[in-house]
Amino acid sequence: MTAKYDIRVTNSKALVATTKSLLAKPATLDGWLERIRPEWQGRSLIERVRRILPEDPSSACQRLFNAAMHDLRSKVVIAGLDIAKEAAKTFKLPPIEKQEDVEEYSTARLIDLAYRMGLLSESDWRRVVIAYEIRRNLEHEDDSYEAGPEDCLFVFTAAINAVLSQDPIQPVRVSDVRELVEKTAPTAPSAELLSEYEHAPQPRQVEICSYLVSTALSDKHPDLVRQKSLEMLRHFEPTTRNSVKIEISKLIQEKVGKGGIDLAHAKVAHAIGALPYLKRAQLHDFFAAYLKHMDSVGYKWTEHAKHGKLLGDLRDIGGLTYCSESVLPKMVEWLILAYVGEPGGYGWGVNRPVFFSNTAAPNVVRLLESATPTVRKVVKEVATSKDVKRSLTTKPIERRLEALLDIVED
Repeated sequence: MTAKYDIRVTNSKALVATTKSLLAKPATLDGWLERIRPEWQGRSLIERVRRILPEDPSSACQRLFNAAMHDLRSKVVIAGLDIAKEAAKTFKLPPIEKQEDVEEYSTARLIDLAYRMGLLSESDWRRVVIAYEIRRNLEHEDDSYEAGPEDCLFVFTAAINAVLSQDPIQPVRVSDVRELVEKTAPTAPSAELLSEYEHAPQPRQVEICSYLVSTALSDKHPDLVRQKSLEMLRHFEPTTRNSVKIEISKLIQEKVGKGGIDLAHAKVAHAIGALPYLKRAQLHDFFAAYLKHMDSVGYKWTEHAKHGKLLGDLRDIGGLTYCSESVLPKMVEWLILAYVGEPGGYGWGVNRPVFFSNTAAPNVVRLLESATPTVRKVVKEVATSKDVKRSLTTKPIERRLEALLDIVED
């Protein structure tokens, strides 16, 4: 990635004045420099940059950027040579076997490595690359080629915001997660652990998720450990990169093989957000089989004791979100009929005009409240079908259907 910049000025005094005013726009100059971590504050960086900025803004920018690259190089080592090695191999960067290899990386390659390791976001990576190009121009300036105020501002903000203000990442390790899931007492991940996972480089997230998936699907582990592994995946899912989810879907697909997706695979895949990446044909077969299971249980209120697990499991695999188009209408019909119920007013329920499953009804509401627009559209269509209309034999039952449609409309 290269870019050209016209950073020539004709009035150096105006340059310094404008530079200082531009740098002060989002905050004062001291405000910008105060964002730098204490570790670098103690290295006299701020004092040196402040001292030379009025007379030589170009040198001040170069010093600040060089400090950022030194800090970035240290962060690569702190994050782990194993992660750096894997990232270099995956993205065809110079090989890394030891710390000295990192020290020998060029600035351009270092920026790319930090991005591939997850130490820089994509937006920060692009800004730092542009700042590096500006710094290269500044190194070769002469009397007619000096830094413009916008260049100083860009280098300052990129170096400080993306690097010097950010703490070094100490990625959570698999051993930390294993210790947590193997404890006998129920334990939720701490905010610190979740934050470390969120900022962990992609290879480390893949490593952790692979362990949790394998553990959750292994019969060799106690049920408690398998359940805690599943819960841990749910905690990690919101901050797991999409590229990691795709990698984990490949692992789950290997475990599925040709035997087809079962409920355990579906739960684990949904917990980490990998379910939509599994083979569509196998997803169709899975939901078709689940519909048969629902039909075998039945939607009658007399089967209320079985409805809790049946619909709870359905929610644990994403509800109707990933259900194939050919299966979805019949599954929606089952849910509607379970919710609206049948005429009551007899036996122990003489004062109850509608008999419906008290277990199924709230689960149906939750499923439809979280339904996608596509699913909501199908619900409206199925509600007018002959089979549903045939069940609307009384006004109280009609009102229950109207209440369900209100949920879909909302």
